[in-house]
Amino acid sequence: MGKRLVLAYSGGLDTSVAVHWLKAELGYEVIAVAVDVGQGDDLGPLPERALATGAIDAFVIDAREEFARDILVPSLAANARYEGRYPLVSALSRPLIVKHLVETARRFGAVAVAHGCTGKGNDQVRFDVATRALAPDLDIVAPARTWGMTREETIGYAEKHRLPITISRERIYSIDENLWGRSIECGILEDPWEAPPADVFTRTVPSATEAFEVVVGFEAGVPVSLDGERLGLVDLIGRIDAAAGSVGFGRLDMVEGRRVGIKSREVYECPGALALIAAHIDLEGMCLERDVAHEKARLEPRFAELAYDGHWYSPLRHAVSAFVSSTQRHVSGEVRLRLTPGGGLEVVGRRSPVGLYDHSLATYDAADTFRHGDAEGFVRLFGLGIETWAARQGMAGGAFGS
Repeated sequence: MGKRLVLAYSGGLDTSVAVHWLKAELGYEVIAVAVDVGQGDDLGPLPERALATGAIDAFVIDAREEFARDILVPSLAANARYEGRYPLVSALSRPLIVKHLVETARRFGAVAVAHGCTGKGNDQVRFDVATRALAPDLDIVAPARTWGMTREETIGYAEKHRLPITISRERIYSIDENLWGRSIECGILEDPWEAPPADVFTRTVPSATEAFEVVVGFEAGVPVSLDGERLGLVDLIGRIDAAAGSVGFGRLDMVEGRRVGIKSREVYECPGALALIAAHIDLEGMCLERDVAHEKARLEPRFAELAYDGHWYSPLRHAVSAFVSSTQRHVSGEVRLRLTPGGGLEVVGRRSPVGLYDHSLATYDAADTFRHGDAEGFVRLFGLGIETWAARQGMAGGAFGS
């Protein structure tokens, strides 16, 4: 038996070429593993395709429920969006894929794991760092960082060796997809001035002709129902994704700062993710105590950065998640979303049996129970420090000039 390697296999150009290249150039026996995180395609043919390119074994692992439960739920709890916009579609699937690569390597006695990431991208960081966190003894092989081929040359390599690939020179997009959304790059999209062609979109193609509403139910921060029907996470995410996408909601076109130090134009479709995040943020507004909500909002960008940078298995990410999880105990209730053709989504209602909104305190009508007489003393004490400063050093003394 030769030295064995487990490859994260997607069936795309780079990983299809990688199977053959790893065998021919480095002498590995390649085991190809495709992890189903909700790509939406039929992954059934992938093992046969991998075997046709030279793998000694190949199989698909259905990890959709695990992905939703163990990765998407804590990310939604943190309202995670990198640079305030991107809900971390690709970044979130990588730690789970690596987990299954490592488990497969242990099962088959492999000495290394491999991926098809390039030297310019973020995914190489995520794969490598996660592997070192889970299995520092395993070697990591990244053919696309080593073989020195351009995308055109990689296609040529596949054609020369008659490898089954699904990409052509006429349409060269790199696409990654899972339950949480879809990312598209390469080709004409590398020019940030060019508008994305209509044919790059699949999940946000408008079909609804009238506005409609959906109601998302949460229990302890976890989405559990849609329009009153209890659903499993995978089904619920899929349904809200289709509903929001039907009005064209969920497109992102942005230039983001990659971990490797370059700027990259990225196009995303994330209707379900962005709709659930919007609903969750709104429900937290009703259910979280003010200081907890403010501190959580401060930590949310840090969570997003850690996930984006491949530090899912880091002690800091676990610590931040522990705090976030502790805030979700009472984030329960329903949020009403209105979806409007043309890409519109707005929260139009929310209710919670444990919410902190008290009508008798908030109202200005006869049901008002707020003790207005307490306000004067509170405001005076609240501003006492500023008043003292102003009298001695501040505005009265011309501290800020004329």
